[in-house]
Amino acid sequence: MPVNTSKLSFRARAGYFSANLFLRAVLGLAGLIPYHLRVPAMGWLVDTLAPLAGFHRRVRKNLALTCPELPEAEVRRLCHEVCSNAGRSLTELYAGQPFIDRALAAPISGPGLQALKKARAEGRPVVLVTGHFGNYDVARANLIGRGHAMGALYRRMANPYFNDHYVRKMEAIGTPMFEQGRRGMVELVRHLKGGGIVAIVADLHVNRGKPLNFFGKSALTSTVPAEMALKQNAALIPVYSVRQDNGLDFEITFLPEIPHSDPITMTQEICDGLEALIRQHMGQWFWIHRRWKPPHPPKIKGRKVPAD
Repeated sequence: MPVNTSKLSFRARAGYFSANLFLRAVLGLAGLIPYHLRVPAMGWLVDTLAPLAGFHRRVRKNLALTCPELPEAEVRRLCHEVCSNAGRSLTELYAGQPFIDRALAAPISGPGLQALKKARAEGRPVVLVTGHFGNYDVARANLIGRGHAMGALYRRMANPYFNDHYVRKMEAIGTPMFEQGRRGMVELVRHLKGGGIVAIVADLHVNRGKPLNFFGKSALTSTVPAEMALKQNAALIPVYSVRQDNGLDFEITFLPEIPHSDPITMTQEICDGLEALIRQHMGQWFWIHRRWKPPHPPKIKGRKVPAD
């Protein structure tokens, strides 16, 4: 996928290009280290640099909003654990076969697994919904390795230089990959209509999403996975990969299939299930994301309308 920087200012292009060079260099050097040492080393490096990038501040802000009862010592621990998990996850994606081998060895549990098998036996399409928890590519790599042909929907990164090789690494695990947008959605729906499986990471802020409850606060959330499941009569099944205590292995957990009702009810059930899992493993969710942002004001004739 070619880099498109035509709409970026020179300053933005220079910043993205420099950041990409740095990340590529770090990941390239990390590749020289054995896998079992590389993953924790990159987790440590990202956590060490996280304060400079404002990541610890963002984690603290989200925790103060949603979990103000947490003691300071626990907040400090989570800042480190969250950033370490982010570094480990990025390194794992770039590790290639050693990561895929770990994913294939991951045990699978949970009632949603039987729902997946039943849907496949019936030739029914499946929407697997997941989040930025543990490492969300583990379940995809495992299921593809078990013979489940699977597509995935992804959101293009702001840094176009990094985005292109990041997508190539995801494609190395399995294809097709559908970029969020009109064309990608058309291709994704076509894949579902053919009885396929798609995986969607659905825990990001979506400006045009619905205000649903997540950790006791209103969070704008996409109802697209539920809408697609309803329109295509697809099974909607949440699946997550829990990082184990050794920091290298995972357990894949399938939550119960979401019954068909309406998009908001179904999506709220997804949010509730993810929140319950996060509360069991607080350091494994990506608290760095700006999950509880307010909506952008609408535009009229190219101008933003001031928010109330």
